[in-house]
Amino acid sequence: MDAHLRDLRYFVAVAEELNFTRAAERLFVSQPALSKQIRRLEESLRTRLFHRDRRTVALTAPGEALLPRARELIRLWGEAQRAVGDAAAAEAAVLTVGVSSSVGRGLLAAARAHLAERHPAWRIRVRQVDWEDPTAGLAGGEVDAALLWLPVPGQEAFTVRVVASEPRWVALPAGHRLATRAEIAFAELLDEPFLALPDSAGPLRDFWLGVAERGGRPVRIGATVSNADETFEAVEEGSGVVLLASGNAAIYQRPGVVARPVTGLSPSELALAWRTGDHRMVIRDFAIALGAG
Repeated sequence: MDAHLRDLRYFVAVAEELNFTRAAERLFVSQPALSKQIRRLEESLRTRLFHRDRRTVALTAPGEALLPRARELIRLWGEAQRAVGDAAAAEAAVLTVGVSSSVGRGLLAAARAHLAERHPAWRIRVRQVDWEDPTAGLAGGEVDAALLWLPVPGQEAFTVRVVASEPRWVALPAGHRLATRAEIAFAELLDEPFLALPDSAGPLRDFWLGVAERGGRPVRIGATVSNADETFEAVEEGSGVVLLASGNAAIYQRPGVVARPVTGLSPSELALAWRTGDHRMVIRDFAIALGAG
């Protein structure tokens, strides 16, 4: 029986970690499943690849011989996947990027200029996706990549690269009692009604409610919002306040809304994400253009 590429990936992970528990965590599989696959690989090759006891794992001589060749096969298959992906996508030559809010920061303009030089036949199409899907269309396959705020549900299924880290601010109605402050401590906002993302946003919803910094105090939800337009209309109407990244405070300026820095909060992270199995060169070059390569 021929070994599958998955078996070789499992073997390489164990060979590099020399620990089945760490290798299983790295591969996002259970340790029993990993051990079973390694045993099957050894049976198919009719030799032991590892010396293992309760405390240590070490490569055998056949394992040492297999390791560089397994790495090379994995590398060559990755190159083959990239070549096939590039060829299959060349006819469309459109990179669809999901977003849930305006990106700004000059990021997409720089990316378009870079791709025009590296891939002149390609163009970037931006797709706006409401916050019911915090992956901005990536999880469902509607987009090739997404610029999104971390954390998101199922993040381990994607390759994620941070492109910007910014402090969190708060947007308030212009007549709010704290609107004249130069900066606001988060403790002063704990009793305010907050605008919340939909429940499906999971950890991202909690992040923009500052749940981790509330010390167990419950959140008052003023309204649930699905997109940026709804959010700032709700702020202006007095339905609640909302946390946002400092860069977005400049993008979403409105006459009836003010934004102020908030102390006592960890920074927000804007990231580029794409499906881990997508090896197309245009994706890699798009990441490089955003400073995320």
